[in-house]
Amino acid sequence: MIGLIQRVSEASVTVDSAIIGKIDKGILLLLGVEKEDGQAQIDKLVKKVLSYRIFSDDQGKMNLNVQQVGGAVLVVSQFTLVADTQKGNRPGFSRGASPETGKQRYLQFVDALKATGIPVKTGEFGADMKVHLVNDGPVTFHFQV
Repeated sequence: MIGLIQRVSEASVTVDSAIIGKIDKGILLLLGVEKEDGQAQIDKLVKKVLSYRIFSDDQGKMNLNVQQVGGAVLVVSQFTLVADTQKGNRPGFSRGASPETGKQRYLQFVDALKATGIPVKTGEFGADMKVHLVNDGPVTFHFQV
């Protein structure tokens, strides 16, 4: 499971000209699911997203997590994160989960994140989405669990 998190002051996702998910301060998480991903990877990434200290405290140091600042998480599926880009000019996707498994793991991840009580919004798995964000910093981190 691969996650790209961005600290945002706002973010939204649009499908067919309609905003389907929108947050203010928080994290935009682009999520890629690999073939071998299961509950262990879901649990590990949920914990990482919630506990990662990327928000500034009163002294301007990144010491606070998304829950401590009252933020939300916008989760958007992005299968291109699992691409193999080591050879040639065309990315390979053999490491990626099948669409059926990818959707199942994506929804399991979203449910696990929601179960923590943090506000969660989502994109639409497999849809052609337009993502708008204001990256605060900019602050961006890549995780592979």
